[in-house]
Amino acid sequence: MGNVTTWEFIVRFLYILGGLGIFLFGMRVMSEGIQKVAGEGMRRIMATMTQNRFFGLFTGLLVTCLVQSSSATTVMVVSFVNAQLLTLMESIGVIMGANLGTTLTGWIIASIGKFSLSKIALPIIGIGLPFVFMSKPKFKHTGEFLVGFGLLFFGLSELKNAVPDVKSLLKSADPGDQAMVADIQGMIEYLNSFGFGSVIIFLVIGVLLTILVQSSSAAMGITIILAINGWINFEIAAAIVLGENIGTTVTAWLASIGANLNAKRAARAHFIFNIAGVCWMLLLFYPFIGMLDNIMPGAIYTEDVSREEAIVYLGDNGFAGEPSAKDLAGAKKAIVDRNIPLHLSLFHTLFNLANIALLIGFTPHLGRLVERIVQPKTKDGKTPKPGSLAALHYEGSGVLPKTGELNLALVEGEVNRLAAITRYMFEGFVEVFEHPEEDKSDFIRELKELEDKCDELAFEVTQTLIHCTTESLAGERALRVASMLRVTAELEDIGDCCNRLVQLAHRKYRKNRTLPIETQREIKIFSEQILDFMELYQSHLSEGSGMPDIKKAEAIEDRIDASRKSLRKNAVRRMKETENLKAEMIYVDILNEMERIGNDSLNVVHALNHVV
Repeated sequence: MGNVTTWEFIVRFLYILGGLGIFLFGMRVMSEGIQKVAGEGMRRIMATMTQNRFFGLFTGLLVTCLVQSSSATTVMVVSFVNAQLLTLMESIGVIMGANLGTTLTGWIIASIGKFSLSKIALPIIGIGLPFVFMSKPKFKHTGEFLVGFGLLFFGLSELKNAVPDVKSLLKSADPGDQAMVADIQGMIEYLNSFGFGSVIIFLVIGVLLTILVQSSSAAMGITIILAINGWINFEIAAAIVLGENIGTTVTAWLASIGANLNAKRAARAHFIFNIAGVCWMLLLFYPFIGMLDNIMPGAIYTEDVSREEAIVYLGDNGFAGEPSAKDLAGAKKAIVDRNIPLHLSLFHTLFNLANIALLIGFTPHLGRLVERIVQPKTKDGKTPKPGSLAALHYEGSGVLPKTGELNLALVEGEVNRLAAITRYMFEGFVEVFEHPEEDKSDFIRELKELEDKCDELAFEVTQTLIHCTTESLAGERALRVASMLRVTAELEDIGDCCNRLVQLAHRKYRKNRTLPIETQREIKIFSEQILDFMELYQSHLSEGSGMPDIKKAEAIEDRIDASRKSLRKNAVRRMKETENLKAEMIYVDILNEMERIGNDSLNVVHALNHVV
């Protein structure tokens, strides 16, 4: 490229990467900070403000504007669907709102052409920095948000400065700079010479750009800055923006590989929604762009800028005297470069608004479509029967939020599910024990499968909680994670105990081991105490439901211990008096397992009360 050396080109490229890196890091810090400050409030909003698709739309818009990341919002939606706090239909409305909310980033970036962001970036960082060193979590995380916000603006400013301006390069005395501009503009003009085919080419470039930088906001930032600095015209930029709308869904699609069923469905719904929007926009691409001219004044093509406007622009920038043709051409180009970012942001916003208006009525159809596309599969490849507890499965979540805050809703829902499975298994043991005359082989097989599911679920929950601990959590949230880790371990042990109880009951009736009526009545009373214990901790597992009463739990545990000692003493006495020795040994094993469940249940209550 002329006299521009390879080293100079590398340095320029690294400056661009550096500006982009500061922008992305600032966005991440800002997003994490606001999630820590308002994470609990956002979860409450998400759980209560999504009764229908329109409330869901508003919720997605609000949350995405707060966290400045549609990806974070989409992941939060997936977590809530997994935790059964949102239905799939409600989640589609929130995803639509997130698409609209992410357009705010474009407006922020477009403002870079109106005033110097670098002048406000450092003062914002300066205000936030003292807060970061405060011990109180609210102040600390507010400081992180402010520092991230300042870094975002600073990164945008550096990115703009790092991307060379076409106008300044053309005025440069260095012929190498001019040759470089000519080469790049020649290539862009060649790609733009295929008519409507050019729109498709730049749309694909937008998809690839978004996948490359893994952020539609960053891709939008690059597109607007290229437009501001005169490298691309409005039509090219608009086509790239359409590609970015597809690219952000491809990223979510890739992230959902290996994820749970609802994550896959949400990713497919997002993909189908955006693809449908881009398809109709391609059909109306040129009329839609023409409509923008009527909505927002300001030329986006140099031939539309009048001589008078160019002279006024030159005067505002300190030019005196009679302008030459070259001066007028430069002024017209500068006016267009200033107008394009705002028109591009309007294009992005109106496209998403129109897409929502067209497709929000089809939300139920979209939900049914993705349910048909993504079917649940069991290990044998068959679809489980609806409503069957054997269909209660967990494939593991491949989509995790960038902070542990947003993942806790998912974890709490899955821990609740784990508790429900263990209780169902214990009730299954009671059912098998009390009906030895009935063939319960299929039911016992189902309970055994549930025990395997228990282990899988406990493993996945533990992995997710460990992921949470690798992130910086607010003090109470970190305590909650530690509590959930301990609860998960105890519930897994309860599941193992229930499985052994079912096998003991199965052996009793399979080998025709009979117990006295009085003994069977004792087991029933004992099992009711265990179920009372399960009811106590199960009703307090979700956050916000308060802590279970430790004194009440310890009283139940004392009754269980006393019952086991008394019943075991009676069993030992009967062993001496009767020939039914093997039946009594099974009975003692059942008592031991039930007592262990009682101990585990007390540990769950202690964990929920943060008692070591």
